[in-house]
Amino acid sequence: MNKILIVDDHAIVRAGLKQILNEGMLDVTVDEVDCGMGAIERLKHDQYDVILLDISLPDKSGIDVLKRIRADENKTPVLILSIHASDQYALRAFRCGANGYINKEAVTDELLKAVKKVSSGGRYISENTADMLLDILEGDSSEAPHSRLSDREYEVLRLIASGESLTQIGERLSLSVKTISTYRTRILAKMKMKDNNELTHYAIKMDLL
Repeated sequence: MNKILIVDDHAIVRAGLKQILNEGMLDVTVDEVDCGMGAIERLKHDQYDVILLDISLPDKSGIDVLKRIRADENKTPVLILSIHASDQYALRAFRCGANGYINKEAVTDELLKAVKKVSSGGRYISENTADMLLDILEGDSSEAPHSRLSDREYEVLRLIASGESLTQIGERLSLSVKTISTYRTRILAKMKMKDNNELTHYAIKMDLL
């Protein structure tokens, strides 16, 4: 029996994924949680064959959850689900131990193919994502300013560009305002920008939101 955990904060998305898995796979059990900490707690007590992990969660980013899963020496295959442009998160996800990366808009057959591939010990990326990753590795995207950021800095950049205040970002990430301010200073320096307006304009232009 395949046992799968869905980690996504949208009930309608979880319901859709659950239906696809139940209809497309034989002998499968699907559990679901709506936040990162919920996933971490669930994994302390239950074992799964595959984890479907949303990259954007209300309490922790999918990247942070993935790092925690691997830090706990949990080797369960993780398939990242994302609505973001593949090249913005895919490479970061694989570096943190993801086994696959798929866009939420993928058709049913591709999702089932990805789940089966990672559950059998393989890795899955779409052809489009593979091309983007090759461009990055070959240097075509290596000079993009946001590529210089750490995973946490990149997350703070996206939240700033989304219009959240430093206080709101601190609450979301469970960090002090002072720490978030330090991240903002580093981001501006690394990206050679002056203020939040420039960061926001850049994020929109590069489709980071």
